[in-house]
Amino acid sequence: MKQKIEVGVLGATGMVGQHFVKFLQDHPWFDLTWVGASDRSAGKKYRDATSWRLDGVMPAGVAGLTVEDSKPGNAPKLLFSAMDALVATEIERAFAAAGHALVSNSKNHRMEPDVPLLVPEINPDHLKLVPLQKKRGWKGLIATNPNCSTVVLTMGLAPLKPFGITRVVATTMQALSGAGYPGVPSMDINANVIPFIGGEEEKMQQETQKILGDFLGDRVQPLAARVSAHCNRVPVVDGHTVTISVELSSKPTEAAILAAFENFRGVPQERNLPSAPARPVIYMPEKDRPQPRRDAGRERGMAAFVGRVRPCPALDWKFVALGHNTVRGAAGAAVLNAELMLTEGLLA
Repeated sequence: MKQKIEVGVLGATGMVGQHFVKFLQDHPWFDLTWVGASDRSAGKKYRDATSWRLDGVMPAGVAGLTVEDSKPGNAPKLLFSAMDALVATEIERAFAAAGHALVSNSKNHRMEPDVPLLVPEINPDHLKLVPLQKKRGWKGLIATNPNCSTVVLTMGLAPLKPFGITRVVATTMQALSGAGYPGVPSMDINANVIPFIGGEEEKMQQETQKILGDFLGDRVQPLAARVSAHCNRVPVVDGHTVTISVELSSKPTEAAILAAFENFRGVPQERNLPSAPARPVIYMPEKDRPQPRRDAGRERGMAAFVGRVRPCPALDWKFVALGHNTVRGAAGAAVLNAELMLTEGLLA
């Protein structure tokens, strides 16, 4: 691009906000010039308002920015939202009403019928929901990315959709970073597995059906498949692992399934979007891969890795999928969404 587009981050001082700041560093299309947070941080320099928790140092270009209150005013048109779900609804709607394009990581608007829930390789046509938001009186728009575990599940399932997905059972092993900071107490998670993450199973089930659903002109028809999720927190720093069993109506062979993974590509790859991995789904033939510590950060954390495809005695096939929960499951997903939206002319 001849000139970068100025962007901002809402909720910039929190963990997901910090991931946005880090991921946007040196982005070829977007220039982070504005950061917003709560009134407790407003007026301070970002370096003073933020306790940097990520690897490396705080990007120098952002450290000196003054944190703004999370209200429409002098913010750029394109904003990435890392707002806490407790406050995100009204704040994001206020910015959308004022003419801003919100690309949100929060759960609050994901399941609303006129809001796209995007994984750009899977359902770019769901951006056609955006014009329906005009009925709300908004001058701007809201688009969302999925829950961090849903991204892994849907990227593993999307190549198999042509075979007719009818039933899915998924069990997650979710990293500590997905709980934010300070997250799960060490005495609870050390050498342990916690078989409950509030609201996670419901989100995975509902969001998967919306993402893999079909756009019908004025709405999304959810995928008819039954989806059952079991969610667990495990002592891993980054990377959500999901074991998946799936029933497929056309009964493909193992060779057909492996070919589907190998050949899966989407609009981001066709358009060479800056944050898109060359191969969004990478099959690993090793008997013990993928593994979060060894694989989650590959491809800048933007690819999903699958492995261990084998027959399932209860359904048809089962396999393992892995993705980086704070990159492809949060900040990186939203940035890729914005890149797609820009190429679709929605940010003009």
